[in-house]
Amino acid sequence: MGPTDEELMSAYAAGDARAFERLFARLGPRVHGFFLRSFRAEAVADDLLQETFMKVHRARQRYDTTMKVAPWLFTIAARVRLDELRKRLRLPEDADEEALSRADAQAPRDPPPDTDLQDAVRTALDRLPESQRVVIHLHRYEGMTFPEIAQVLGTTPGAIKLRAFRGYETLRKELEGVLER
Repeated sequence: MGPTDEELMSAYAAGDARAFERLFARLGPRVHGFFLRSFRAEAVADDLLQETFMKVHRARQRYDTTMKVAPWLFTIAARVRLDELRKRLRLPEDADEEALSRADAQAPRDPPPDTDLQDAVRTALDRLPESQRVVIHLHRYEGMTFPEIAQVLGTTPGAIKLRAFRGYETLRKELEGVLER
């Protein structure tokens, strides 16, 4: 089976460069997917992935060995994502997830094109406000619980549950016709 993420992170913090390589190979694609779903651009996802792992490198000595690595890493990635969104939406530096959610909710949405099921699901996900899309990504694709997502995004579990409910409800409505075909 091999070492756990936590064992690899502890070894990396102790100076084992190979442990970092294995950790990056294991978690890098997941973090890259997280950014790709948010920004829909390979180059942006690549840049933000590098920035995230640079922050992990700088914080490796402060890693709390009682924590699971994936939520800790996604907390860092979520902060990198929020910084990028602040720049893109021209929000103040102290804007949090709630401010982002409000700004994103006001953004215009294009109507969905007529496509097959997989494309329809991808399009419906892309059309969700970023604040809902990131929650669904962390919940569905990363398998995180709502309390873990709240910790990663720096908000309350109630706010996360509400975003998830709204996002899943919007997906159900948008995909209703596609699923009946």
